[in-house]
Amino acid sequence: MAQQRKSKEDKVKQREPSSAPAASLATDDNDQDSAPPTFGKTAFVMLAMALLVYMYQTDTLKLWGTKISKPTTRRGDGVEPTMGRKIDIFADVPRRDAVVKSFKHAWAAYERDAMGCDEYHPLSKKGSNLTDEGGIGYGIIDSIDTMQIMGLVDEYQRARDWVANKLTFEREGNFNTFETTIRVLGGLLSAYHLSDEDPIFLEKATELADRMLPVFDTPSGLPLSMVNLARRKGVDDPNTPGLVSTAEASTLQLEFRYLSFLTDNENYWDKAEGVMRVIKSAKLPSGLAPIFLSAENGQFLVSEIRLGSRGDSFYEYLLKQFLQTNQSEDVYRQMYAETMQAIHENLVHKGIKKGLTYTSELLPDRQADGQLAWRLSPKQDHLVCFLAGSLMLGATTTEAKHGSVSIPPSPSELTSAGQRDWEFGVQLMDTCMDTYKTATGLSPEIVHFYTQDDKGEQDRTGRDWYIKGNGYPGQPSYDARYILRPETVESLFIAYRLTGDEKYREHGWNIFQAIEKYCRVESGGYASILNVDDVRSIKMDKMETFFMSETLKYLYLLFSDANVLPLDKYVFNTEAHPFPIFTPTTRTGFF
Repeated sequence: MAQQRKSKEDKVKQREPSSAPAASLATDDNDQDSAPPTFGKTAFVMLAMALLVYMYQTDTLKLWGTKISKPTTRRGDGVEPTMGRKIDIFADVPRRDAVVKSFKHAWAAYERDAMGCDEYHPLSKKGSNLTDEGGIGYGIIDSIDTMQIMGLVDEYQRARDWVANKLTFEREGNFNTFETTIRVLGGLLSAYHLSDEDPIFLEKATELADRMLPVFDTPSGLPLSMVNLARRKGVDDPNTPGLVSTAEASTLQLEFRYLSFLTDNENYWDKAEGVMRVIKSAKLPSGLAPIFLSAENGQFLVSEIRLGSRGDSFYEYLLKQFLQTNQSEDVYRQMYAETMQAIHENLVHKGIKKGLTYTSELLPDRQADGQLAWRLSPKQDHLVCFLAGSLMLGATTTEAKHGSVSIPPSPSELTSAGQRDWEFGVQLMDTCMDTYKTATGLSPEIVHFYTQDDKGEQDRTGRDWYIKGNGYPGQPSYDARYILRPETVESLFIAYRLTGDEKYREHGWNIFQAIEKYCRVESGGYASILNVDDVRSIKMDKMETFFMSETLKYLYLLFSDANVLPLDKYVFNTEAHPFPIFTPTTRTGFF
């Protein structure tokens, strides 16, 4: 099982304190050449002082203390000097096991009421599928590697048997290309790795990928938004004909590249890499990416620029593609660096009361004279909270001066861009946690930040942000819902692994407790809630698959040892499916 495999990974170990030999300074009263009586005391004091200096310089004294070195002071830039030292991170077993218990509560309900269905509805105790012709096991496949990581042998075996004996992709219906890739293809590939390469998972992953390849058969090479798996045909989204979501097109690469590596089939790699070639060629002068591209010519279309929906994972996968292939493809490091610079220059702002750092959106605004202008919107999706951890990870990898860095990193170990991104990541993490300061302790789907035009209202509330349209009793805003999202706990996991700062575990535990209090369904499963600012909020009858795939997985990893899926050996796809970092055996790069 996964737990056994993870124990074979190299662990971060502390140096053992040196054993100093006991000094015995005997004197002979009858020896006329012996040293004066005070020599023994002086020598002992000098020896003791020398030992203390040695122990201070080598951190031996610190190693005799608590297991985890909890930072005691914080620098304004969020980066702490540690003299190249790395600390051990040990499991918080009671909290980790509480997360496992919650996963079992969620899984048991799904297995009882909806085994094999794409989605689960815990209040009505039933499942549903994404097409009228049946589903493809989103709910199962998205959760398998969580069972493997948690060591849930029985649950895993039943899920594995369903994949082997009942999973079929012969479905006459249209499935979203992006969601099917990150949840099903990604889940199968991760399960393959964590199962010591059980062939059934790779066989199913290969079959699915082959059925999906026709989505890339467009004039530009950008993938169509939908796929008919039975017909092996790409399908245009009727809601956005001719358009391709930037995030969806650029969030297939980790999965298809890893499959290519496993199968030696370069076609998977070429299709995924071709998308990135098109996007790089279409880049706007600002370095930012609008949320839509043309499937016909591969050019960006006039549309919103944002780090939330339809934009988020484009930025996420630039970094992760660079890390996935052992930092061997510098083009992705360059693209990542350019986009981070553009984000800093165009989208980062401060709250006017508490000074919280947040990101805005840019909305296209056609002027009366036909000229295009961009209007700033101080809106931030919960989705954007992935960026906090991503920035910190990027700072310690793409902007490390000399390879690996300390835990937490010292400013001297990072370039100026790395220090900037680290500081931004730490501050954005604080902002995301601030949005959990609601009546339920859960964060809304979307928040807006006050600007100078709203200052009077902002001063009254004391918050830097508000939930738009949520001020009418009994009529909660759509923005106020909490749908069991993982982005903040994802960043808390990364932040804790990179710093060892216990505050990130405490934040994660508070979120977990709020989920237990307000989202748990006693008869089984967990439900979304309609209004995070109402402790009596009604529940919504849906448990998203990413709750078991991402939210509970990242909480489990937050409270686990650092050697469980270490960040220098694994890269997580956007659905939290871990893939091992590898060195490509074929050509890479696209120019």
